[in-house]
Amino acid sequence: MKQRLKTYAWLLSANLFISAFTFGGGYIVVPMIRRFFVLKKPYLTEEELINLAAIAQSSPGAIAINLSALAGYKAAGTAGALISCTAAVAPPLVILAFVSAFYKAFAANAVIAAVLKGMEAGVAALMIDLIADMCSLIWKKRSFFFSAMIPLSFAANFVFGIHAALILAVCCVLCILQALYKKYKEREQS
Repeated sequence: MKQRLKTYAWLLSANLFISAFTFGGGYIVVPMIRRFFVLKKPYLTEEELINLAAIAQSSPGAIAINLSALAGYKAAGTAGALISCTAAVAPPLVILAFVSAFYKAFAANAVIAAVLKGMEAGVAALMIDLIADMCSLIWKKRSFFFSAMIPLSFAANFVFGIHAALILAVCCVLCILQALYKKYKEREQS
């Protein structure tokens, strides 16, 4: 019981910290989850984190909250998911309530505008770090199929302007087809 309470307290503090200091949302939360749930406390492996990030992105809602809930569930079951989800929602809620109350003062302040511009650069650096980590995990599998998806997905979105949701759906279908083909080949060999 004592160990469980320690885990819950750790989940609360870790997710409060992650949520309070991951400006930019979206995939920015993944490197922070990695730091806490893979490196500091090994509740997840690198591959599990990438899989959970894909599930969180594919599910309705904010990826930061979805991923926090999934990581919390993996660490401590349903209670861990509830604690992590609550901790992920609380800081943005408080910050947005504060900013909303003083919006006019924030909108006209040059210092606040400069800080936000600086944060944009930091968010871009974190995203590049995440992309490099995800690509290295994919390349470690030494699969031409998965490795080819990276530049093809990039080209589809950046060059041809295809919506990311459509690219994601096509990649999911291709991966399902590849898994079914592998199972078919395994059955044939047996």
